[in-house]
Amino acid sequence: MSENSLLKVSEDSNLGKVEIAPEVIEVIAGIATTEIAGVSAMRGNFASGVVERFGKKAHGKGIKVELTETGVIIDVYVVLDYGIAIPEVAQKIQTNIRQALMNMTALEIEEINIHVVGVQMEQKVELGESQE
Repeated sequence: MSENSLLKVSEDSNLGKVEIAPEVIEVIAGIATTEIAGVSAMRGNFASGVVERFGKKAHGKGIKVELTETGVIIDVYVVLDYGIAIPEVAQKIQTNIRQALMNMTALEIEEINIHVVGVQMEQKVELGESQE
């Protein structure tokens, strides 16, 4: 996939054309994924980890978008919370991404592949809860 590849959304009209960069699809899919209960984190690389330490949120982290001749393929790399039903959460992620992309871009996605790369074992401590 080349750096400048854009996804053409509409045919040329008298007003112009609409193209969407793959990075936009990554951000939409990333936000849609983190909205799902049971998703602990997204897998990133060293660079995105450093960027997040300086306060900038990397919304496209853990998302890979591939533009093919037949359509758009999205790979999602997630860390899930311990004790949740992985197939149910994966299906909710797929549904939420597909719905968000349909609403915002009118794109039909060919595949959304969920890759579970880890399980978060720590229990999050709620405020006001005693630690005995």
